[in-house]
Amino acid sequence: MKKRYNENNNRIYICHTFYHVYVACLKEFGQFRNPANKDQKFVPKATLVLSKMSNNFCDLAARAKESGIFKDVIEFDEKDYTFFPELIELKKDRGSSLKNLLQRIKFCKRMGQLEEEYVPVDFTKYDDIYVFCDSDPIGYYLAYKKIRYHAVEDGLNCLVYRDTAYEDNKGNFKIKKLMAALGIIFIQNGYSKYCLDMEVNDSMVLDRPIPKLVEVEREWLIQGLTDKDKEIIAKMFIANIDELSSKLASSKTSGKPIVLILSEPLCQDLEVRKKLFKDMISEHGNVDGKEAQIVIKPHPRDLLDYEKEFSEHIILDSHFPMEILNFIGAEFDKVVTVYTVPSSIHCAKEKVYLGNDWMDRYEDPSLHAKVSNAGMKVTK
Repeated sequence: MKKRYNENNNRIYICHTFYHVYVACLKEFGQFRNPANKDQKFVPKATLVLSKMSNNFCDLAARAKESGIFKDVIEFDEKDYTFFPELIELKKDRGSSLKNLLQRIKFCKRMGQLEEEYVPVDFTKYDDIYVFCDSDPIGYYLAYKKIRYHAVEDGLNCLVYRDTAYEDNKGNFKIKKLMAALGIIFIQNGYSKYCLDMEVNDSMVLDRPIPKLVEVEREWLIQGLTDKDKEIIAKMFIANIDELSSKLASSKTSGKPIVLILSEPLCQDLEVRKKLFKDMISEHGNVDGKEAQIVIKPHPRDLLDYEKEFSEHIILDSHFPMEILNFIGAEFDKVVTVYTVPSSIHCAKEKVYLGNDWMDRYEDPSLHAKVSNAGMKVTK
């Protein structure tokens, strides 16, 4: 079901990726504004927290502050468990299910305790706390402090492709699920005692029921945006929007069809990754047999130098979510991805999702065998 929250509440969002920030913007503009009066003055009421643990947000914090979407923007030096030697020790297999479970109980508590030093805000001062990817240390911290929060899916319909809560706790899942509900251990994605609800884009696509599920469709949120809202969001993410617009405009001057390639940090070996995307362009960089102008949107965490290795193509900035392309008049004949779900790209006529069969060519299939619903899909 769709859930509408109290727009007067004091809210905070803990984000780990550009996509998380994008959804936080949608929720602020599209969900907390009265849809009956889109022209009302927007008043920022939410705090944005940017975790630096797994993503380089560059100068997004400053631009987010200037955007007027959030009343405050805070950076969070969140620490992964590998930062703490004693937690690494607690992760080791003791060769016994019982010993591992007892160790797990201790790990969950210590993770929260050790993280506390780095938490930059007093979460008890907020009415609503939204956590994207609560499997990260912040989830353990909130559970340790017994602070209730709303969990939000990490990526668009990502649980369809990988249910990490189930995978991470597959052995004795029913027992662990009960222990999480009692607050003895922590499990992400709605299983924690202190998680109020688990928000997803589309509940109908899930193979396994999730407790405390709520559905908030991203497209429903986008429908609440005005053109001015979209402009503000785009400028917040893209420091030099004129440069991006110029690159997109230049893609049309070739007279060729235009294919958008979405990169991903696949394969640890960068040479293998380079070959993967060169092969993708060779095999899918055409439309109806016609050679296309290639536009590459690098993933923010992809360390391959696309400007150097793919200099013959148009390379976009990596530090914005792909959905922003919908807001700036971009047009593509086709978008091609491996695991990135392309359904939220509305500015492409054809969408190609390559999935596991493609990845089998470049790495041991067992490395991505857990990815479900990953057959090749082509939609127009």
